[in-house]
Amino acid sequence: VQLQASGGGLVQAGDSLRLSCAASKRTSSNNAMGWFRQAPGKEREFVAAVSWKGDTVYADSLRDRFTISRNYGASTVYLQMNKLKPEDTAVYYCAAGRSAYSGRDMGGYSYWGQGTLVTVSS
Repeated sequence: VQLQASGGGLVQAGDSLRLSCAASKRTSSNNAMGWFRQAPGKEREFVAAVSWKGDTVYADSLRDRFTISRNYGASTVYLQMNKLKPEDTAVYYCAAGRSAYSGRDMGGYSYWGQGTLVTVSS
């Protein structure tokens, strides 16, 4: 499975942005998909995940502003980010899970995209 993330860019605080992650194979629809991010000088952290069935889980601090969704037919997962803050600045990575439910742990994901940079100015 190859993952191609896109949609990052430079935005102002308060703006919205939608990231997309296209998977190369339809088999990804049987697995969980997730988004992680890595800010400069920090470790990669969990953002959100969606199971094969469509159940979602979020980082507690982001659930009110971010929404993950997936288009099974297009083998694509999205991350809608609203009311962006400068602290949301990071490289955002999409990942395909090892199973139908992969949760918050990076170890639950076997394939990673190249990342897309989101920069939020104040």
